[in-house]
Amino acid sequence: MAVSWGDFQAIIQLSAGLNVAILSFVDISIPAIKERRRVFSKARQELEIYRKNPHKVTTEDKAAHAGAVGEIDRQLFDLWRETSEFETVEDSMIKTTGVFGFIGAIVSISLLWYSGLHYDDPMRTSGELLTLLSFLSLAAAFFINFLTAFKAAHYTKRCNDLRQQMRQKL
Repeated sequence: MAVSWGDFQAIIQLSAGLNVAILSFVDISIPAIKERRRVFSKARQELEIYRKNPHKVTTEDKAAHAGAVGEIDRQLFDLWRETSEFETVEDSMIKTTGVFGFIGAIVSISLLWYSGLHYDDPMRTSGELLTLLSFLSLAAAFFINFLTAFKAAHYTKRCNDLRQQMRQKL
């Protein structure tokens, strides 16, 4: 016995619901992205405060302090260079999530509508493949956002490590 569109409709409803919700997946990575940018800005501010340290009186202390500040500044600059390259990837990943969400939502809602009209008709393999495609778009969007959030959190941790190093050395 062939599978009808009606037999498959619950799966299509699940796909439609999840794909409409996919646009909220951006909320997974946005806080991590904002936190990374905030922490980097805070690190730059702190470094400027340490650079102007008025407690160093002797020439030797000032020179040693300036060297330590310069070392941290170079490390912070290198981290900034890495993260600035990632920012363009980050922005395109967020846009890609929207594209996957839109495509998945259109496909799944169209399938839901079609399955309602052809409830008792047999379902072809193409219908099953389109349903699978709508679930794959959901998985792709989730993966992209998870990867973006993970990478942003990684850079945030590295920047916080530099801030901690500043507190200890300077």
